[in-house]
Amino acid sequence: MRILVTGCAGFIGNSLARRLLADGHVVVGIDNVNDYYDPSLKEARLGLLAPEASFTFHRADIVDPAAVAAVFSGERFDAVVHLAAQAGVRYSMQNPRAYVDANVMGFLNVIEGCRHHAAGHLVYASTSSVYGLNARMPLSAHRPADHPISLYAATKKANEAMAHAYAHMFGLRATGLRFFTVYGPWGRPDMAFFLFTKAILEGQPLRIFGDGHQRRDFTYVADLVEVLTRVVGGSGAEPDPRFDASEPDPATSSAPYRLLNVGNGQSVDLLRCIGILEEILGRKAELVFEAAAPGDVTATLAEVSDLVTDFGFTPATPVEEGIRRFVAWYREYYRA
Repeated sequence: MRILVTGCAGFIGNSLARRLLADGHVVVGIDNVNDYYDPSLKEARLGLLAPEASFTFHRADIVDPAAVAAVFSGERFDAVVHLAAQAGVRYSMQNPRAYVDANVMGFLNVIEGCRHHAAGHLVYASTSSVYGLNARMPLSAHRPADHPISLYAATKKANEAMAHAYAHMFGLRATGLRFFTVYGPWGRPDMAFFLFTKAILEGQPLRIFGDGHQRRDFTYVADLVEVLTRVVGGSGAEPDPRFDASEPDPATSSAPYRLLNVGNGQSVDLLRCIGILEEILGRKAELVFEAAAPGDVTATLAEVSDLVTDFGFTPATPVEEGIRRFVAWYREYYRA
C-alpha cells in the first residue's frame, strides 16, 4: 500500500510509519517539526525513517493549503493516516488559535486532499477527551459525547463531525480513532510519564494537578500502532445497514463512517503509576499537589469490544510493563 502519514515526526506518527515500513508499505510523511516541544527529539525520530528507501518526507505545515495540495498532487494514496495536530489539553487554554489552525483548518486541508485525489481511506486521530463531562464508564463510542471541557477536545469533536459530512457528501471512507492516553518509548515530553521520570531522576518535585487519584486508561504505543495497522489494512469504514436515523448510533452511519475507541480497557490511579515509576527507578518522588486544571477529566476507561469483534485485537500491555519499557528507552536516549 501507498500510505500518507501526517505528523510523521511525532510520537505516534513516527511509531506508525516505522511499523508500516517494516511491513513492506510505501510511506509518504509530512510534518512541520515545530517547537511545541523539543524539535531535536522530532529530528531524532525522523532519523529512524531517513534510511528507508520506501519513505519520502515533506517538511511542511498542514495549515498551509498549498503545501498539503502539493503533497497530494499526482498521488493516489491507498490510505491517509492523519495524526498531525496541536496536542495538549492545558496548552489550549493559553493558545487557542493554534488549535483551531492546526486541528480544524489543517484537518480541512487534509480531508480536501483526500476528496480531490481519491484517497482510499482516511484514518484520523480523535481523543478520549471528547467525552468531557460523560461519567458513565466504560466510555463508549456508541453513546453521545457532546460535552467537551477543553478547546482541544472541541476541535477533535469538530474533526469527527467534518469527517462524517465528507463521508455523507462525497463517499469518503473515514474512520476516527479516539486515543486514550498513549505512552511509551519516544513519547512526548509534555506527557505525565515523561515529566515524572525526568523529575525523579533529577531530584525535582512532581507537580500533581488534583489529588492524584484521577484515573486514566493508559494505552501502550505498540498496541495503538497494531490497531492502526489493522484499521489501515482493512476494508475501511462501510455504511452500516442497521443504522437507524430515528435513533442514530454516534459510532456508525448510513455513510462510510466509523468511530472506535483505542484504550487498554483498564483505568489506573495516577498515584499508582507514580509508585510504579518509583519502584523501577529505585527512587522516591517528592509530590507537590496543585489545583486541578479546568480542562482535565477525572477518569477515563475505554469500551473496546469493537476492536475485538471487528479487528481481532485487544490492547492489553500492562501499565507496569509499558512504563518499564518507557523508562528503559528514556535512560538510554538521555543517558540518565
